[in-house]
Amino acid sequence: MNKCTERLYNGLIKENPTFVMMLGMCPTLAVTTSAINGIGMGLSTTVVLVLSNMLISMLRKIIPDSVRMPAFIVVVASFVTMVQFLLQGFIPSLYSALGLYIPLIVVNCIILGRAESYASKNPVIPSIFDGLGMGLGFTFGLTCIGIVRELIGSGKVFGFQIMPSFYEPITIFILAPGAFLVLAFLVAARNKIMKKLEEKGKEVPKAKGCAEGGCASCSGCDGKVFPTGQDKE
Repeated sequence: MNKCTERLYNGLIKENPTFVMMLGMCPTLAVTTSAINGIGMGLSTTVVLVLSNMLISMLRKIIPDSVRMPAFIVVVASFVTMVQFLLQGFIPSLYSALGLYIPLIVVNCIILGRAESYASKNPVIPSIFDGLGMGLGFTFGLTCIGIVRELIGSGKVFGFQIMPSFYEPITIFILAPGAFLVLAFLVAARNKIMKKLEEKGKEVPKAKGCAEGGCASCSGCDGKVFPTGQDKE
């Protein structure tokens, strides 16, 4: 597996930001009332992730370490503003549906996390694929949640009627509590599938933090193991 393919696999499966890392929970729970909202927010975030990772990687040797976080935020905010204007101009219905959560992409911990842990330390091409993998993984997670909530909550998927006419929609699933229930169910289902595969002796990808070493999303520890409570030098 080459470097670029590994970054895509990492974002989609191994460290999926929604189902594994549990990052970006505000848009995940707030805008997934429908599948269209989920895919719209996911793709908007993907565009910002790819472009910000690319530019930050290009400027990584120029940006002073002492001002790197403000510089990252300026880069991310610029691309978010561009995406916001494009949605407002060309897809006004999606712009209205996503509302406040489009400008809040600026403070999405997935984007700043990838900028700090990967793009600021790696070449341009792998950084682009890292942003693409994480963005597509985020889009996949939001779309899955949106499909389930829309199907149970209104009997539709992507606006098309799926459930039979006698079906009574369970409206709680398009409200906030329904988002928690669907997310919990999908995470439990994923963990169950991974456990079954592990019991069958198949290799199961596991995300590891710095406390365990081998973190695929960060080159800061260089694969060393730092026990809990012990800071790296």
